Amino acid sequence: MTAHFAVLETGPLTTVQDAGRSGQAALGIGRSGACDRASYELANRLVGNSPGAAALEVTFGGLVLEAQADLVFAVTGAPCPGVPLNAPATLRAGETLRLGVPRSGLRTYVAIRGGVDAEVVLGSRSTDLLSGLGPAVLEAGDVLTAGKDHGRMPGVDLAPVADPSAGEVVARVLPGPRRDWFTEAGWASLTRQTYTVSSNSNRIGVRLEGEPLERARESELPSEGMELGALQIPPSGLPVLFLADHPVTGGYPVIAYVAGADLDACAQLRPGQSLRFTVSF
Repeated sequence: MTAHFAVLETGPLTTVQDAGRSGQAALGIGRSGACDRASYELANRLVGNSPGAAALEVTFGGLVLEAQADLVFAVTGAPCPGVPLNAPATLRAGETLRLGVPRSGLRTYVAIRGGVDAEVVLGSRSTDLLSGLGPAVLEAGDVLTAGKDHGRMPGVDLAPVADPSAGEVVARVLPGPRRDWFTEAGWASLTRQTYTVSSNSNRIGVRLEGEPLERARESELPSEGMELGALQIPPSGLPVLFLADHPVTGGYPVIAYVAGADLDACAQLRPGQSLRFTVSF
């Protein structure tokens, strides 16, 4: 029997995400996919889903689902009260799953055994907010279907994973392709000051508030390729850290790249939180 579940409330933002649509950059299409990849992958493993199965990415809680048939699910990432965390559980037909506001972090992942059976667009079920590709942002009244993208249950009762940090986050950076567009004082400022995450942040990028970086060159830069983790410096002098829905090209200099292992923590940053960068060679 096909398992359906209804969306009663979505919270600030809930989207369908998987591992992303790789290999499309030449067409001007970014990868997208889950922002916090480790939490997304863990949620799928806990319910025995195949790698790359689609799940729900919930921003700052508020999601309410009603099962129309028995469902096995797992919740990972930003810890929301009222639901089991980092463990498989069953939602019986007629029961509701209600995610409160997370006590730390920003993004929570809900994996349903079998995956979310959304439309595949260019090889992915991910919602890309920048390009508009993929399933629409979820709305109250939507009815979703669980797919069959799973294997055996892993037999794990609980994954002992730490919550996302509620305090200052430190991310390692490597010099980027346009490091020489900034003075030594500008580079030192990047790696010594403490930034504050702006409320004007989203799945495209984390905007940071702080002291502007001093540039060594003021000329125009032709558009060039962008990757996940790029620290782009617009005319304001304040960094933008590109996340999952980043553009594939950009015309502002990239002073540095955040180490891949630290990007998941950056994806969990909420407005007002502190972020520092340290150099990694």
